Amino acid sequence: MASLIILLTLTTLLFHLPSTLSQSAPAPGPAGPINITAILVGGGQFNSFRRLLNETRVLDQLPNQLNNSNQGMTIFAPTDNAFQNLPAGTLNGLSEEKKVKLVLYHVLPKFYSMDDLVTVSNPVPTQAGSSHGSLGLNFTGRASQVNVSTGVVETQINNALRKDFPLAVYVVDKVLLFEEDAPAPEGASSPPGTKPSAKAPSSPAADGDGATPSKNGGGRIVDMGMGLVGGLVLFCMAFL
Repeated sequence: MASLIILLTLTTLLFHLPSTLSQSAPAPGPAGPINITAILVGGGQFNSFRRLLNETRVLDQLPNQLNNSNQGMTIFAPTDNAFQNLPAGTLNGLSEEKKVKLVLYHVLPKFYSMDDLVTVSNPVPTQAGSSHGSLGLNFTGRASQVNVSTGVVETQINNALRKDFPLAVYVVDKVLLFEEDAPAPEGASSPPGTKPSAKAPSSPAADGDGATPSKNGGGRIVDMGMGLVGGLVLFCMAFL
């Protein structure tokens, strides 16, 4: 009888044990906000891009946009070498507005995996342009190797600093310049093969030599007027 009571007691304890453990285990909390700065710092070679994000204040806006969107976001992060390989003065020659535009050109307002980028419809709109393809990016290749092109530069997407929804951050070896930000090549101010136009021969009036036609005409009119006045005077004196 005693053994039966002990058995029933143990059975009851084992039956209630899972529910007791589930009640004592804390529920997992909500995921914390995504730290874009920490992702770039962890990559170790994105100081220039991070500095540009801070200078333009775009870094302050991206987390809010990311948290308030159900589409996610994709960022292309140029390496420090990519910035060092830019022609001298490229960034310094940009206004603050164009620097913001350049940074936003590296951001897509939607999450794209590498597979998505292969099958996406080009051009893909960026944060710098409208949804009608203005300032968009073009993607080609296959899942293992995807290239991104701006129409000015083209580079390969090497790897991902982060690839989980809602944020993907991909590494690129070139700064994604679009046409109005690309530095003009040397000597571009005068098209090759063209010669300065010959200077048209100047008129004597333009060069200041001789009297102008209007002035000569005016002199003849004055002379004729003086002749008529003199004739009238002589005519009147004949009758006096």
